[in-house]
Amino acid sequence: MAIANVLLVDDEVPFVEAMARRLNKRDVNIATAFSGAEALDVLGEDTGIEVVILDVKMPGMDGIETLSEIRKKFPLQEVIMLTGHATVETGIEGMKLGAFDYLMKPCDMDVLMEKVKEASAKKRRHEEKIIEARMKEITSRRA
Repeated sequence: MAIANVLLVDDEVPFVEAMARRLNKRDVNIATAFSGAEALDVLGEDTGIEVVILDVKMPGMDGIETLSEIRKKFPLQEVIMLTGHATVETGIEGMKLGAFDYLMKPCDMDVLMEKVKEASAKKRRHEEKIIEARMKEITSRRA
């Protein structure tokens, strides 16, 4: 079983391709998107994605706008913001919107992998709690 199912979102194609190869070698399943709109489409189609690694600076819908839309449509989705253009303001805004973490490019792969593992574990725990609550509700109806 893979460590995590990750959607990598960045408008820089060479970066996405290189990062996807590096993460695949570390037993991470990777889906890719090159824009915020494409990321939302992928999330709508692939319910198995646990973590989104999202670039902040993208043309059109930037990372903060994309994060906001992800929160509205996929509230349990964990998102790690990744940027080469970090400012304190965007970091704070991303965290306020519910980003799991905020990392600078180029980031250390060991640090990124640790964040991916933590974020996917968090999402799995949330999903397990929801299933447990639903099971409890179903079994209490029968009693």
